[in-house]
Amino acid sequence: MSKVTSQQIWHHWKGMLCGIAAMAVIVTASNYLVEIPINDWLTWGALTYPIAFLITDTTNRNMGPKAARQVIYVGFAVAVLLSYHLADERIAIASGTAFLVAQLLDVTVFNRLRRLTWWKAPLISSALGSTLDTVVFFTLAFAGTGLPWVTWGLGDLGVKFAVAMAMLVPFRMLMSLLRPVSYGEQNA
Repeated sequence: MSKVTSQQIWHHWKGMLCGIAAMAVIVTASNYLVEIPINDWLTWGALTYPIAFLITDTTNRNMGPKAARQVIYVGFAVAVLLSYHLADERIAIASGTAFLVAQLLDVTVFNRLRRLTWWKAPLISSALGSTLDTVVFFTLAFAGTGLPWVTWGLGDLGVKFAVAMAMLVPFRMLMSLLRPVSYGEQNA
């Protein structure tokens, strides 16, 4: 067993704090922006939220599924607290529920596919997570409100798929820039 250095510990915590901060910012912004429609098919939140999957997948690839789940849990808690001040309560609850189930699914799927060609794990896990997120969020947030939530959901899902494809470029770039963290348990 190799000795863990203070530099490895610092690298680990720096990565965790960056992931948590990025997750909290993206989810909070998305919870606010989902209340602002672009048209009958789309809200502004559809353009920002898929970045949460990039954060999760980058953390998972670089630090392992345990760290990715930690980023999800802490980022979720911070985002829900902030969202209660920036978004409607129903939106905050729907977002928190959808976020947790979708992101945890993403971690599980990504981890099972991580040894395949570099782009398959982030694309497939993000697509499945986005689908689950969309169904749970739009049903809980808008069902029974009279708003065009089904069309918003379809538009949102289409954008999430497009952004998931576009996020492959920054994912690949980040993976070439970041060095994997060897501190802690990566495969838990």
